[in-house]
Amino acid sequence: MTQATKYEKPVPLKTLDNHPYWDAADRHELALQKCSDCKGYIHPPGPSCPSCGSPATEWENLGSDISATVYSYITSYRPFLPGFQHDLPTVITVAALDVAPEVKIMANIIGCPAEEVEIGMPLKMTWTDITPDRALPQWTPSRSQN
Repeated sequence: MTQATKYEKPVPLKTLDNHPYWDAADRHELALQKCSDCKGYIHPPGPSCPSCGSPATEWENLGSDISATVYSYITSYRPFLPGFQHDLPTVITVAALDVAPEVKIMANIIGCPAEEVEIGMPLKMTWTDITPDRALPQWTPSRSQN
């Protein structure tokens, strides 16, 4: 991807707990942490399962064809940090994954006028390459009802 301008926003940091999530995102895939004991998904990733407390976790790669629905959203008309002034209005959503509705992932909805976003709207995950080695998951409207 060719960038016309330098990326000005904060770049998410990889940590001991989340690096498999970001490594997958950088490959344009979604990986979720899962408890090895109770089999529940853990998102955002952490050192142990918030449901049963087990420190035994693994990672499940869900691939690059990720669909979801809008669970909640907010439209921001102000840049809340430097670099966001070029993206206004910004639609920030919490989306429930179709494959695992208990998992909610927050990201921006791009490629859609803010006034067209609604609860229950079908979405597809896409990735925006923000640096040569970092991609951010984002949501776009899905053209088909799931």
